[in-house]
Amino acid sequence: MLDGANIKLAAVATDLMGASGRAILAALVGGAGEATTRAQLARGRLREQIPQLEQALAGQFRAHQRFLVAHQLAHIDFLAEVIERASAEIAERVRPFEEAVALLDTIAGVGRRTAEVLVAEIGVEMTRFPTAAHLASWAGLAPGNNQSAGKRRHTQTRKGSPWLRAALVESAQAAGRTKSTYLGAQFRRLLPRKGKKRAAVAVGHSILMIVYHVLAKREPYQDLGVMYFDTRQRQAVEGRLVRRLEALGYTVSRQPPDSAA
Repeated sequence: MLDGANIKLAAVATDLMGASGRAILAALVGGAGEATTRAQLARGRLREQIPQLEQALAGQFRAHQRFLVAHQLAHIDFLAEVIERASAEIAERVRPFEEAVALLDTIAGVGRRTAEVLVAEIGVEMTRFPTAAHLASWAGLAPGNNQSAGKRRHTQTRKGSPWLRAALVESAQAAGRTKSTYLGAQFRRLLPRKGKKRAAVAVGHSILMIVYHVLAKREPYQDLGVMYFDTRQRQAVEGRLVRRLEALGYTVSRQPPDSAA
């Protein structure tokens, strides 16, 4: 609707529903002020881009567009209120399991809302699952088992709870953006070989394994660290780095840290 009026607010403000975006949209709907006046409604860091805002707001916002945008904003506010009420009801219903929710919240990529989904879908008693692998199989996130002539083929995970899967994949994507965690390192390690979707499912599987042990032991998650894979595969990493340096023309000799000291 804004583009149709040649209003390019989204090109400058990353969040139209933020404080600055809503203030500017309210001014557009109200029909008050020119582009320069509306641009002055920006707050925080967006004020650094007031010249760009003035250009972005120099459109033709007419009566029918004001009418439609006003109804869209009212609908968004209504949905936000519904979500808030639903979140309050969920928080009340999971109150008896607050300890488990707090423990799951310690896992990288898992926020409170995801923790509530995990508690709702798998419960808090892990005794029903003999091992973490049984939980992954029940959830439909276990690795496929399709081998022929000693070669493993790509297979799809079987169907499980769609809500649990969506929550775990979303958490995996959030964990993949972290810089100093084991799950972030795992996501970046898998990304070149498997692509974004498969890497997210694989990290989601890892998160589910962690969930099992956190709930079974009733202990907070202890991150293995971003260097876990490099430490575990030290020789492979050393060999790869030596080959890269030799390809650049260097002569490389390996010397253990102790002897160097």
